[in-house]
Amino acid sequence: MPSTPFSLRALQGFGALAVAMSLSAVVAPHAHGSTERLEADLRSLVSGQGEVEIGEVSSGVLRSQVAAQALEFRGEAGERLIIDRYVVNGDYDSPDEVILEGLRLEDELSELALVEIERIVLGEPSRAVFPLDGSLAPQDVSIATLAIDDVIFDFASELARELFDEADVDDTQARITIARVRGEGLSHAAIDRFEVADVSGVGESLGEFGAGSFTLASLVFEGLQGLDTEEQQRLDALVLSDLVIDAERLVGRLARLSVDGDMSDGEGGVVIDDFQADLARMIELAPEEERAQLRMASNVLTDGSGNLRIDAALLGNWEEGETQSLITSDSQVTVHDALRLGFDIELPVVLPEGISPAAVFADAEVLELATLLGGNLRLILNEEGLFGRMATLGAAMEGITESQYIEQARTQAEGFGMMFGPQVQQFLLGLVSLAEGTAEELEVALTLPAESNLETYTGDPLSLPERLEMRVETR
Repeated sequence: MPSTPFSLRALQGFGALAVAMSLSAVVAPHAHGSTERLEADLRSLVSGQGEVEIGEVSSGVLRSQVAAQALEFRGEAGERLIIDRYVVNGDYDSPDEVILEGLRLEDELSELALVEIERIVLGEPSRAVFPLDGSLAPQDVSIATLAIDDVIFDFASELARELFDEADVDDTQARITIARVRGEGLSHAAIDRFEVADVSGVGESLGEFGAGSFTLASLVFEGLQGLDTEEQQRLDALVLSDLVIDAERLVGRLARLSVDGDMSDGEGGVVIDDFQADLARMIELAPEEERAQLRMASNVLTDGSGNLRIDAALLGNWEEGETQSLITSDSQVTVHDALRLGFDIELPVVLPEGISPAAVFADAEVLELATLLGGNLRLILNEEGLFGRMATLGAAMEGITESQYIEQARTQAEGFGMMFGPQVQQFLLGLVSLAEGTAEELEVALTLPAESNLETYTGDPLSLPERLEMRVETR
């Protein structure tokens, strides 16, 4: 009896060994071939224009896997790409995934890294190794999913100056980190979805922004098409969240930017939520000789707070009928503590054969081909302090009272009316009423003639008052 457990353990051990040996016998020939192919494909990446060293290439016993360790590619320009581990899982000709770990692209002389990436996972790529010599047809390049973790870009190296325009990176001491990149459905022609998350950067020179830093919570876009054909480019959706910039020439933040470019559902547009610019801080960083004028402009826009805030929604809708289509827009731009603009557009149109209303929003030039069957446009301007402050500033600069300044503006508006007609005069007098404080809202309504096109209005802008029915109201 005491020998029974020992016998069972022995049988289990021999059984496991037999299974392992059997699997090894089945997998080994195929895996051996894959290791040779992987090494050959990796060595071919330099194509005689550099050197490559590979520490070890091995295959997995209990799963279909082939891996290369300690790769180092050296280019003719002195660049060096190091990859700690390159793994191909699944059938080599149709991999389940390809994993790259510990990537580092550096300048061989200074050993400063331009790019460092902890891990890249390519899900269901069309190839185990993508050649870099252009021998692979674009349509043969595809990746089902993409995952990249912990990316660092450093533009202080000589390699950065060689790979990019020297004017863009000259004297640049910038470092950008990206925590996560995710992608789906990547090909030469389209990207189904792409996301970059937890991005931050700091530098002594960030191009036009100057020295400073920035953070970005996420940037996501979906349905990017036409990468290979400019005329067919389209982006279904883009969402940017929590962008914060603190630099010499821009200090501000944007809570959210969303773009709906999918025209197939009858609506689309752009929405900006809570854009803020710290004008007071930017003025402090501006050259001393420019600060006085900038401070005056800031006071007019922000009522002295120094914080400019903007929200906007530019939205479009369309309905396609049997004989004509209807394009509408309901948009609004708010500059807090300054003004609010509203736009309402309703345009019945006849589009050329084969052109859909969606195409008009995708390319505004298409509207030039349309026949406008009348239509209405309405602009509503709400005064929230801007025009009153402009009158105060104008009076101070001219050394007169505000009432004198208002009367002067009224006289000028009447003079322009004599030149361009009573409709223009009504509009300008409406602006004077906003500045004077006798009105809070100005509405301009335009009615288009029964049949026209854009050239009717763009060809001779000065004749617009005669061509349009215009109504101006103040409240």
